[in-house]
This record gives sequence, structure tokens and C-alpha cells, in this order.
Amino acid sequence: MHELAIAESVVGAVVDKVGDGAVVAVRVEIGRLSGVVADSLRFCFEVVVNGTGLQDARLDIDEPSGRAYCRTCGDEFELDDPIMLCPCGSADLEVLSGQQLRIISVEVV
Repeated sequence: MHELAIAESVVGAVVDKVGDGAVVAVRVEIGRLSGVVADSLRFCFEVVVNGTGLQDARLDIDEPSGRAYCRTCGDEFELDDPIMLCPCGSADLEVLSGQQLRIISVEVV
């Protein structure tokens, strides 16, 4: 359950920037190819915010699709499945996006 470590890192990063101020919402972007389970991250976030300025904060998660380039057929296509195959059947792909995990915004009072 690496989502617990990720939740701790997100909360730590926000506290480092905002201090003890009350936070209303945190928006993160988790690419669908990142291997992070959004519901698990939400659960872990609720656990680790206790006793911090984020205690009542909402966690908003954007989950953009991944994109890949096929070196065999030259097609660029959307990819949401961690089993990476081009529609032509090739597995010789370059992942262009979808593995990101970043804090997009923090809303404070």
C-alpha cells in the first residue's frame, strides 16, 4: 500500500508550504498509468491529515489518461490499461504521459 506513503508526502509538502493554516482543498493529478489507486489514496489522505491544518480538507483527484507512441506502426494513441499494447498488437511503445503524480493546487482559507 504505497498510497499511504504518497498521502504522507502530499500532506507533508502542503504543510511545508502553507504551515499551520487551514486548508480547504488539495487537488492532485494521478495519471492512469501511475499505478496509484485513487480510492486508496483518498482513504490514506483521511488518515494522515488528522492533527494537521488539512484535517477538514477535501482531496480532489484528476485521473488523466495516458498516451503512448507505437514504434512499430507510428501511431500515437490514448492508453489507460497498464498492459501496454498498441491496437496493431505491438508492445514496442514509448509512454508519453499518464505516469505523473503531482499536486495541482491547494485552496486555503
